Amino acid sequence: MHTSKNIFKKASVPMLAVVTFLFSVTFVIPAYADDAANVVRGGLLYDKWFAITEGDIPKGTNPAYPETSKKKGKNSWRCKECHGWDYQGIKGAYGDKSNSHFTNIKGIGGSMGADTGKIMNLLKDKNHNYTDGHMSATDFMDIALFVSKGQVDVPKYIGLDKSVKGDAKKGEMYYTTICVNCHGFDGKKIKDMPNLGKVAQDNPWETLHKTRMGQPGEKMPALYAL
Repeated sequence: MHTSKNIFKKASVPMLAVVTFLFSVTFVIPAYADDAANVVRGGLLYDKWFAITEGDIPKGTNPAYPETSKKKGKNSWRCKECHGWDYQGIKGAYGDKSNSHFTNIKGIGGSMGADTGKIMNLLKDKNHNYTDGHMSATDFMDIALFVSKGQVDVPKYIGLDKSVKGDAKKGEMYYTTICVNCHGFDGKKIKDMPNLGKVAQDNPWETLHKTRMGQPGEKMPALYAL
């Protein structure tokens, strides 16, 4: 065990801090406990809905996606592609014009606590262009639940400079009892992805979202309930 501990010490502190963030906002969960599974599924749909639905996969670029932006085809239909991993859109990490994900589109932060029916209607308007052929009624509801109830105020915890507010010591405890089982003490156990520490350093916003909601199409557990 002492050897594993030393190996783990080589992992990045930002990775630990990002994981720890989950446990600093547990106060938001109890009120939505009945919706937790659907909120998490909505978070997966926000990430890459066409990876987990049985609906039609878009063949072209979303007509509302800016022509000046750099993504094409089905990736332009991902919610995160316009609104960002931090949910802030133009005001967040995707607001930098040099960023390959820049779209100049506002985020979804203003929809925290919004009526899910109104959110579902927005998803089907001309600014989003999703249809019943793309997603089922359950899919639309789950995304709406995530937008309304599953968001957190990410800028409060992760700065645009990638600085993370967290407790690395507590993060180590969580990581070594939960995440380590799949990712290993050094974050390199999963061979088809980069070192987890580097991932967390490069994109702490994405790391936070996936830690809370899981990875679409994979067995990665969502830690939202914690």
